[in-house]
Amino acid sequence: MDAAISAAHEAPPAVVLVSAGASHSVALLAGNVLCTWGRGEDGQLGHGDAEDRLVPTVITGFEAPGITSVICGADHTTAYSEDEHQVYSWGWGDFGRLGHGNSTDVFTPQPVKALQGIKIKQLACGDSHCLAVTMAGEVLSWGRNQNGQLGLGTTEDSLLPQTIQAFEGISVKMIAAGAEHTAAVTEDGEIYGWGWGRYGNLGLGDRNDRLVPEKVSSVEGEKMVLVACGWRHTITVSSSGSLYTYGWSKYGQLGHGDFEDHLVPHKVEALKDSSTSQISGGWRHTMALTSDGKLYGWGWNKFGQVGAGDNADHCSPAQVNFPEEQKVAQVACGWRHTLAFTEKKNVFAWGRGTSGQLGHGEIVDRWNTPVIIDALSPDGPGSKKLESSAAIPFAAKIWVSPSERYALVPDEKVAKSGDVSARGNGADASVPENDVKRMRVSS
Repeated sequence: MDAAISAAHEAPPAVVLVSAGASHSVALLAGNVLCTWGRGEDGQLGHGDAEDRLVPTVITGFEAPGITSVICGADHTTAYSEDEHQVYSWGWGDFGRLGHGNSTDVFTPQPVKALQGIKIKQLACGDSHCLAVTMAGEVLSWGRNQNGQLGLGTTEDSLLPQTIQAFEGISVKMIAAGAEHTAAVTEDGEIYGWGWGRYGNLGLGDRNDRLVPEKVSSVEGEKMVLVACGWRHTITVSSSGSLYTYGWSKYGQLGHGDFEDHLVPHKVEALKDSSTSQISGGWRHTMALTSDGKLYGWGWNKFGQVGAGDNADHCSPAQVNFPEEQKVAQVACGWRHTLAFTEKKNVFAWGRGTSGQLGHGEIVDRWNTPVIIDALSPDGPGSKKLESSAAIPFAAKIWVSPSERYALVPDEKVAKSGDVSARGNGADASVPENDVKRMRVSS
């Protein structure tokens, strides 16, 4: 970390949006300022090295004008320059998730040449795959594809963006990517699902995988307008503001008051009197923002990522309280942490923090309620400044093959209805105590 770019008494540039990955976070600020913090071992922070950052740090040397979108995958990051009509990506490159035509890690933002000149409406990143919706409503996908999550009709990974032919003649409005599945909402309000479907997370009424997008049966005659994916569950919102979830619910992440999986979209009755305006899915938790600025969270809460003030799992929505009852403008779920910024432009973080992804300058799991990120917030105490990185190219990086360094999370048994042993915050062999999802081999 080099020179601080803002004096302690000066308010930082206003936040435009936030996003969160497995163990890193990003924020786009007014004036085309891009900040990242948290785990950096794969280059996902974009600072030119593999160092963690415990506080928000400006990416220097990234001169792309008109950045309008920044989205985190698990261990990589993408951004879109509207002025240039150019997608950028950086971070862990295995399986082609960066779209550069190879599997090399990238430590500073680099243009995805295959997408140059294409007007992008939206980007979505999952664990190891990415998608883009064009302004014309077409969908391109790239990255890992072992369960068909790219929607291309195969299980072959793709190192470069490819058009999903199944959507020919169908205009897509929005996409969302989970760990190994994908969902989309069309301009006509239809939901589609594809990829890994063992927990019903495709919404198609069964537990089968799909290699191409398949339409979900209509939900109570409602048209859908929003969609988001957690690791193995899916969230969608109708034009009336009703919230629906489906898929895996071992930790209550569907919000239906129980721990039962749902194979088709099911309305979250606890929020039936509220109009949901934004949704986000974490590894095993869910957040929903209502039109009146209230934030609700539920699901796995071992690290306090739900934000309800405890560490107990919640199978029904719990309201998250903010200082002075500030209304929330945006929320973003990481795997085990959550970010939000309020209408007062204050940024808050809570949950898992052992890689610095909370931006508080610490590496501890301390927060189960929202805590202001000082360096990004006008109401912060001013003790931490917005840092800037030198962005020196990390030329000495040694590439390690996916087969050597990728360790899959062990398969879990599909819980049968009424299987109490599979519920709640108890032992789960597939939940790592730390955030390491893969093994590296020392050279």
